Amino acid sequence: MKKLILIIGILISQTIQAGNFEQFISYVNLLPLNERQAKVDSFMNANPILPYIEDDTAVFFIYQGTAVSLEIAGDFTSWNPSMHMTGVNGTNFYYSSAHFESDARLDYKFVINSNWILDPKNPYTCTGGFGPNSELRMPAYIVPPEISWYSNIPHGIIRDTSFYSSNLNNTRPVKIYLPPGYSVQKQYPIIVFHDGLEYVSLANTNNIFDYLIAHHEIEPVIGVFVPPIDRQNEYAGSKKDAFTAFIVNELMPVVDQKYATSKDPRKRATLGASDGGNIALYLGMKHPETFGKIGAQSSDVQTDISTTFQNSAKMNLEFYMDIGTYDIPVLIPMVNNFIQILQNKNYVYQFKQWHEGHSWGNWKGHLSLALRQFFPPETGFNEIIIPDKIRLYQNFPNPFKTITRINFTVPARSQVELTVYDASGKIVQTLCKGMLFTEDHSISFTNPDNAGGVYFYSLRVDQYMFSKKMNICN
Repeated sequence: MKKLILIIGILISQTIQAGNFEQFISYVNLLPLNERQAKVDSFMNANPILPYIEDDTAVFFIYQGTAVSLEIAGDFTSWNPSMHMTGVNGTNFYYSSAHFESDARLDYKFVINSNWILDPKNPYTCTGGFGPNSELRMPAYIVPPEISWYSNIPHGIIRDTSFYSSNLNNTRPVKIYLPPGYSVQKQYPIIVFHDGLEYVSLANTNNIFDYLIAHHEIEPVIGVFVPPIDRQNEYAGSKKDAFTAFIVNELMPVVDQKYATSKDPRKRATLGASDGGNIALYLGMKHPETFGKIGAQSSDVQTDISTTFQNSAKMNLEFYMDIGTYDIPVLIPMVNNFIQILQNKNYVYQFKQWHEGHSWGNWKGHLSLALRQFFPPETGFNEIIIPDKIRLYQNFPNPFKTITRINFTVPARSQVELTVYDASGKIVQTLCKGMLFTEDHSISFTNPDNAGGVYFYSLRVDQYMFSKKMNICN
């Protein structure tokens, strides 16, 4: 028996080097109890950074220590501590497995004996409204460079001020970002952020401004960061009309008086996340003459907003919206329904769905897309679309069984649709549809029913269409 276990151990040791965690666990469970701890200790020494990831999509969360109860909570459990960790008998080694998209980025914590802690072996964290969380970065996830601070580029300045509202009968702190080289001789576009202080402290928006301006990806812009005082009521409740009056009739006139702002609504945006997205949509709905560009990240979309846009004539508005695959479940159909309304009404909009959750890590990582859309540099965006500027690349890997990626390049500000068809011409999935404001894109396609065969994917860019074939293994 010992000889058999030794042989199995050699074989499985070879497979674990190639990446097969489940076979490793099977091997450990075959060992005598007194030999198991040394084997898992060896594994931990060989893998100092966790979670352990295999095949780009398989994730193994691991904890080593003494515990009575161990669970995991995160974006993927709606923050319920419902993912149980299994212990290996005779050891202090616990694990749990999951599968996520290869480009996912998710927040989580271990819940050990009812105490919520960071993953001790994961060096990556993301700070949210309730403190830091451990950050799962899947292999294809790319950390956005613009969220970091760089000493070798010019920096804007942030001024602290406060505003009193007679509509709300309160005073709140407000931060104003002025871009590098700010001059009263110019007229700058402006964007108002809801949950504004968090957009500075948690979303690093001043870093994002500095980076995008330094790299000529947006024109210099003034940012106004407004916090709520009674958040739920101001953004989505009984005080949203009073809050709207505060923004439009009290705050904006003072900002326009003190700073060199453009009064053109096409140069004025408002943006927020969650209920902050709801009030941004509400401001656009009520005052398109003030804000012509609306950003809503992981947004609540109340019925009065969707109904008004559905039943009213098209307004002079442009939208950026996104949602996470692991977002608050009730928000996803709200956003999808609103996007359908925008599409039916022929609004200009950009919509993205990310393999992330309802978190500041998600919102700061994709804020640059909204800024690039709303405030493009004054040159380079009047290109005539010609086929030579469109590239549809072969999916990789190909053939594939579960997941593949499709890369393509289009001119900025193109109307795009990317669709997968089966061999009979039936639509399997529409991967992307709407206005795209950047050039290079990479989208994953997951085999929906594990059916093999020949499939086709087509990229329509305005009046042009390009197609390629891909093969799914049985």
